[in-house]
Amino acid sequence: MLKFFIPGIHVKSIYQISPEFLKDRGIKGIITDLDNTLIEWDRPNATPELIEWFKQMEQNGVKVTVVSNNNEKRVKSFAEPLGIPFIPKARKPMGRAFIKALKIMGLSKKEVVVIGDQLLTDVLGGNRNGFQTILVVPVASTDGFLTRINRKIERKILSTLKRKGMLKWEE
Repeated sequence: MLKFFIPGIHVKSIYQISPEFLKDRGIKGIITDLDNTLIEWDRPNATPELIEWFKQMEQNGVKVTVVSNNNEKRVKSFAEPLGIPFIPKARKPMGRAFIKALKIMGLSKKEVVVIGDQLLTDVLGGNRNGFQTILVVPVASTDGFLTRINRKIERKILSTLKRKGMLKWEE
């Protein structure tokens, strides 16, 4: 069971994920979380740096779909101005939204990576549903109420993984 909480890759920021990095791994599409993965959970719009990252992905043929557990108003107001497909109220780690994102992108599971900042939603959901996964360090040091609860559980899981020698990175 613990293996489902281990991301394939761990990076400090999405900006360490380039189109070349993905293509070298056979990746043509990204399912990404929104809050504390791409931008702070309380920031409404994309930063210029993030807009440039999206442009680089698009120019290199890497499709991106935002899959968030947040409400439609929040996710739509972020993604729609950027022209990025999105799925709100995703209920991650459940699989339905991941499969819907695959259909939107027209890709197979082996061609898509799930990127997120949470073990309990993004990594667990991606791994359970057969995707490659990348865990990023949260961009904000604060979280919404439910995420704070998840972070406490994540710390316990990370501690267990570390104790068992299952982590491939240093925190």
